Amino acid sequence: MSKKVNISTEAVADVERVSATVSQNLKSFRRQNGLTLDQLSQKSGVSKGMLVEIEKGTANPSIATLCRAATALGVSVADFVGVAVSVPVRIVPPQDASTLWRGPKGGSATLLVGTQGPDEIELWRWTLFPGETFESPGHSPGTLELLNVEAGELTLKLGDSDHLVPAGSSVLARTEDKHAYVNSGKQELRFVMTVAELQRPRVRTGL
Repeated sequence: MSKKVNISTEAVADVERVSATVSQNLKSFRRQNGLTLDQLSQKSGVSKGMLVEIEKGTANPSIATLCRAATALGVSVADFVGVAVSVPVRIVPPQDASTLWRGPKGGSATLLVGTQGPDEIELWRWTLFPGETFESPGHSPGTLELLNVEAGELTLKLGDSDHLVPAGSSVLARTEDKHAYVNSGKQELRFVMTVAELQRPRVRTGL
C-alpha cells in the first residue's frame, strides 16, 4: 500500500515564502548586474521562460536551477533565499530556513544558512524516506561536500560508484560530477551536509 503524503499548511506557506523571496532577489540581482532576461538565460543555461516564471513568483525552481542562476549572477543560493550571512554573527531561526526540495514521500532538503556569493559555503538538513532519491547534475569544479548521517543509511552515488554511509558515519566527497543521495533502506534517512563551492581556482590534490 502506498503512503499518502499530506502537504501541511505550513509547508505550503513555506513554499510561497521562498518563491516570493527568490522572485524579489532574482530581479534585484539581475538588475544590479545589468542583465536582461535573455542575457541571463544565455549566461546561466536556464530557459528564459523559467526565469520569467521565477521573477513572477509562479515557479518552484529546482535546486540545480537556483545554483545555475546564482553562479551566473555571482551570488549564492543562500543569497537568493535570504539566509546568507553578511555580518560577523547571524543567527537564523528555524522558521527562516528554506526548504528547497520535497520528495514524493515527504522527504525534504532545507538550506539552514550559507555565505554570500560568489564563494558559497552552505549548511543543509536532509530527510529522505525509504525509496526516495535526489539527483544532482553536479557543481562547479572543486566543489566539496561534508555529510554526517544522523539516522538510517545513505547511499551516495558518485558517477558509476555507490557508497554506503551508515548512521553515525561521515563522508567527504568531491561533487563536481553527477551524483545522487538515495535511501535504499527501510528506515527514515536523516543527514546534515555542508557544501563548499568556491569560485577561485584551486590546485587539485586528491580531495
